[in-house]
Amino acid sequence: MSDSVDTGSPNEVAVLVPAAGEGRRLGGTRKQFRTLGDRPLLVQVLLLFEQHPDVGHLIVSVPENVVTSVSDRLQAEGLSKLTAVVSGGETRQASVRHALRAVPAPVEAVLVHDAARPFVTAQEVRGVVAAVRQHGAAALAVPVADTLRAAEDETVFGETVPRDHLYRMQTPQGFRRSWIEDAHAAAANADQASATDDVELVQQAGRRVHVVPGSRRNFKITTTSDWSLAQQLWGAWTNDPDRTAVSADR
Repeated sequence: MSDSVDTGSPNEVAVLVPAAGEGRRLGGTRKQFRTLGDRPLLVQVLLLFEQHPDVGHLIVSVPENVVTSVSDRLQAEGLSKLTAVVSGGETRQASVRHALRAVPAPVEAVLVHDAARPFVTAQEVRGVVAAVRQHGAAALAVPVADTLRAAEDETVFGETVPRDHLYRMQTPQGFRRSWIEDAHAAAANADQASATDDVELVQQAGRRVHVVPGSRRNFKITTTSDWSLAQQLWGAWTNDPDRTAVSADR
């Protein structure tokens, strides 16, 4: 049986955005609610998908105590594709699992995207959707370019680690709906430790996940220096025509 899945209709593609994390490494206000440009970071991320022709549904998981206020704010932003704002879990994996429960019945493909990764292009999203349509599972990633070297007790350098065939994972990560649902169900039933991302969960379920070339500008805001860089880049980014452009090929 072919791994392909028909996601030709936007109503058959949902984007899940887990946004319940505390952002401890950045500190202060949770990063997803900090203002980037003229809107909260979470809103800026959602707007790309709101405007994307391949996406039909947006589902966001946030801390339980702000579900109502975040839902009201997102609706006030005019996000017509917003399907649900749900309570997240104690881990990212749990937050994705909670969001999966709100995916509407017609959806056949699910993308998962970090709430703190605002510099993804519409064409990169389309690339993931197309790869899911063809293969069943795919994710953005970039080859590791830096030299990798171990260190003893984090003080003295040790051996160099070969970087061939190593990739730095990004989002969105996309999957046939049944694949990601089955992977999360299996992990929950087995009481497994949290996977680093949804690709790992789907791989644990025996599925192959295909690489879609990403970009180094699609970084995740994690530290104070990341936040400063995002603020510096945002003005130019909003005026970049490549940000929202998508090819006509489907």
